[in-house]
Amino acid sequence: MKNYKLLAFLPFCLFLQLFLISCTSIKDPKEVPQLIDYTDDDVVASEIERINKFKEVEPVKAFWRAILLGRQDVISDCQEIVYGKLEEALEEKDYFSVNKYYLSLKSYGFEFSQEILDKINALVYADIPGLAQENTMTPASIEECLKATVTIWLDRGVKVENGAGFADIVIGSGFFIDPRGYLITNYHVIESMVDTSYEGFARLFIKQIGDDDVKIPAKVIGYDSVLDLALLKVEITPEHVLSLGSSSDLQLGDKISVIGAPLGLEGTLTSGVISTVDRKLLTFGNVFQIDAAVNSGNSGGPLIDKDMKVQAIVFAGMLQYQGLNFAIPVEYLKQELPVLYSNGQGGELIHPWLGCYGHTKRNGNDRVGLEIQYIMPGSSASFSGLKVNDVITEIDGKSVKTLEDLQFLYMAYQYETMLNCKYIDENGDKKEAFIYLEKRPKYPFQKIYQSDFVYNTFLPAFGMKLIGVSSTNRNTYKIERVIRGSLADQSTFSENDLVQIKDIHYDDENGGFYAIINTQRQKKGNLDLMMTLSSSYDSPYYF
Repeated sequence: MKNYKLLAFLPFCLFLQLFLISCTSIKDPKEVPQLIDYTDDDVVASEIERINKFKEVEPVKAFWRAILLGRQDVISDCQEIVYGKLEEALEEKDYFSVNKYYLSLKSYGFEFSQEILDKINALVYADIPGLAQENTMTPASIEECLKATVTIWLDRGVKVENGAGFADIVIGSGFFIDPRGYLITNYHVIESMVDTSYEGFARLFIKQIGDDDVKIPAKVIGYDSVLDLALLKVEITPEHVLSLGSSSDLQLGDKISVIGAPLGLEGTLTSGVISTVDRKLLTFGNVFQIDAAVNSGNSGGPLIDKDMKVQAIVFAGMLQYQGLNFAIPVEYLKQELPVLYSNGQGGELIHPWLGCYGHTKRNGNDRVGLEIQYIMPGSSASFSGLKVNDVITEIDGKSVKTLEDLQFLYMAYQYETMLNCKYIDENGDKKEAFIYLEKRPKYPFQKIYQSDFVYNTFLPAFGMKLIGVSSTNRNTYKIERVIRGSLADQSTFSENDLVQIKDIHYDDENGGFYAIINTQRQKKGNLDLMMTLSSSYDSPYYF
């Protein structure tokens, strides 16, 4: 089980002694990307040349940029190339590529023949584990559910401590979702099998309940390090296969059971209730908080409802506290399974992003969309024409009322895909744009810092929008806006407070960004204060 560092995901403010922090000079990027001026003939010529370079390597990106350019001849040429790529991917039965080419063409209104649509549907729903066919091996009792679970055994050889050698074993849990031997566990259980920075010995096995002496080799089919999920396969036919339920049926207080191998004790059953259904601990989506007993070794085990269906996957807990444990909703797994399966041989699921920061927009008690509060220069969102204060309401024909709605949709899309986006601008007008999903950086804030002026990065980092007020000291600013619920809001900053940026510091080891500032805050009597603000490199509010 992952011993979760809850504080890493909560914004906080630290008052630190300056000598404890090794600071770096405030350094803006040499050049901040600007939007393309399509009225300049030389700029247009350069853009067409750039599009031509994208055609073979990133054909969808070339198609998208051609649409933004608005030249029909260039659009038609790029569209033909993307369609050709779609046909090739269909012949090779490459779901991963078929999906992004199909969605990109569809978003522009391309009309497909029925023959092509039938081929796409046959490929997409052909044999995805856990989704493709009706499960005839669903357990009828909790005892049979136990037989559908396994102990994950990651052998990392021998480690030496204080001159003595010890077996280095990672133990987790898993469960079968397909009679062909496909099973689910957590990414952090099998991390050493796929982490390129790990150079040691690693062999992956499973052990079935009642057959503790036999270790069955397993291989990684696909994994998602962000949502902490992994799809494995073994060459056996399991006695029972668990069916994937629908976590939307679960409510606060509903009874659940957890199966796993805490401390290596295989087939351990514990029970409890759903304590919270919307705890925000991951970069994507919300997770369940449960009070069922969970310990090291439970990671990857199923959370079972009264109908013997999987409703979530256990992934973390607070070891120093009883009854504070967490599980990933099964909907997230179901949304990702096609991509995890299509990765084939241990491929990582890379999440997409637009290069934005924002929160759910509320109108009273109603949630009406996703408000964009920051756009990174040079990002696909900036090129698409989206602007700060726009509210996204729909993507790919699917409603977006909250940040979590968009994050859920992202789980099914690959990067390098173009989609249609509907939004409401700050004047209340309904508009549309073509957006292009890029690879989400491992640390989004690092990318933002490399692309924008330092004072602008304070909005996504701390939730305060700064504007310059001094011609003699360019590091002195006034707060123009404070994002509700942000670090700035929780630290009682207000509009018109003065902020002088003294220094900044990056802590790559812990994934944190620090800024040392002088400030005069109205709520503190305009006294001069020196303080250190801290923020994580990543956040659920980057999309």
